[in-house]
Amino acid sequence: MIQGSKPGRSLRVEGLSILFFCCAVFLTLMNIYAQDDARAPAPVSAGLPPVENYRQELGKTVVPEEEFFAHDWDTRARFMPTRGANSQSGKIGITDLASEYSYDIKAFGKLPVEFGVGTRYIGIDNTTAVKLPSRLVAAAFGVETTLPFFNVDKTYLTVGISPSFYSDGWNFRSSSFCLHQRYFLIYQQNEKLAFVAGADYYPGRREQIQPILGFIYKPSERLTFNITPDNPEISYVLNKKVTLFVEADSSSDEFSVGKDTRKDVSLNYDEMHAGAGLRYNLNKYIQASFAVGGVFNRSIAYDQDSLGKVVPKDGLYTEFHFEISI
Repeated sequence: MIQGSKPGRSLRVEGLSILFFCCAVFLTLMNIYAQDDARAPAPVSAGLPPVENYRQELGKTVVPEEEFFAHDWDTRARFMPTRGANSQSGKIGITDLASEYSYDIKAFGKLPVEFGVGTRYIGIDNTTAVKLPSRLVAAAFGVETTLPFFNVDKTYLTVGISPSFYSDGWNFRSSSFCLHQRYFLIYQQNEKLAFVAGADYYPGRREQIQPILGFIYKPSERLTFNITPDNPEISYVLNKKVTLFVEADSSSDEFSVGKDTRKDVSLNYDEMHAGAGLRYNLNKYIQASFAVGGVFNRSIAYDQDSLGKVVPKDGLYTEFHFEISI
């Protein structure tokens, strides 16, 4: 539910395309090798589940679930150590924490409806000359449903709405309010391949209509490509407990903050990261993951140039993720 306005990413596409192509080739070769290993334990399912079992999760627009769970709690912590700033003295370090609880029901015994509440906290350790808030916070409350798209075969429409607040403190002002909306179609061509197409609408000073376009492909029991915004991921199941993955994502959020004597100034936080990690299933209800990688294209800037801008240098990130589904 916690999402921000997404500006154009055309300058970033080439590098990500190369990264995902290399990872896809590597994981495909691993998959071919593993299919010949009769001793390897078989994962849960060889194909994608029905569209009724797709849901939104923290940082991901759509995720297929092998088994329906009514309650889902996600939390993650991303640490970006202190780095210098480009073209100015001083350093800046960032800690990005997010959490989301969602509750799924089957209305009328069939129609999936998801209710969610999420929070995000960005801690900023700043020694540059630009005065920045020590924290940025967000909260969102949303509802989303997926229903058949008229009489079009194998096609479903997902509609979501999420009243959200973006500020520098938990006492949210009216200026920090944003009504995020999401509309996209899911076309499940067969049990292994599904396409996603639609749009996110983010009102605000940086008003955006951002396309949602991608696919989910599960060619075998072990290998899954979830190449959809946000946070595209390629995952490879080693066994029933361990999954390897590569990921990429970006943050591009607008916060209403105080600056000097002013209480309503727009501060834009942008960054992009890409890395790899390991996901461990403690049991069918609990999983945890750890990822490392690079963070780049970062900036923290006020809408008005005269108020200042900080561009942290590229660096590393580590991320811990914990999820409970019951």
